[in-house]
Amino acid sequence: MGKSAKVGDLKNWRRRGFYSEMVLVKKLQRMGYNAVRVPVSNPSGNPLPDVFARRGEHVYAFEVKNASYYAYFPRKQIDKLFRFLDQLIPLHRSCKHAVLAAHLGKKWVFRQMAWETWEKNEIADQERILKRDKGNFAPARSGMTSND
Repeated sequence: MGKSAKVGDLKNWRRRGFYSEMVLVKKLQRMGYNAVRVPVSNPSGNPLPDVFARRGEHVYAFEVKNASYYAYFPRKQIDKLFRFLDQLIPLHRSCKHAVLAAHLGKKWVFRQMAWETWEKNEIADQERILKRDKGNFAPARSGMTSND
């Protein structure tokens, strides 16, 4: 495989990620959230989520992956969500949510990560979400489920 094929694969991978991020933003907006995609390719250590949303007093930082059957979320990316919320959002932790969002074909699976896991430095090296998994993220009165 030549260098141009690798560059093309990388562009397709980024395009899929961008697409899923935009679909999530539109989904959240339809449900009454204020949501935006953070327009940054972020391989740096800056604590920025892929998608940032707010509804009422609650703030959500999403890491988004597009995959066919399973999605992996490295520890470093999960840590960035918590650092973003911890350092930049001046609210009580009960109002701040770090969420993994796996776009698996037509299905979405959402997993909210616990503050206690981050505080105790107990985040796994990577979190895996499978297409058959049930999510644990359903904000009150949002109507948002993992199967939407």
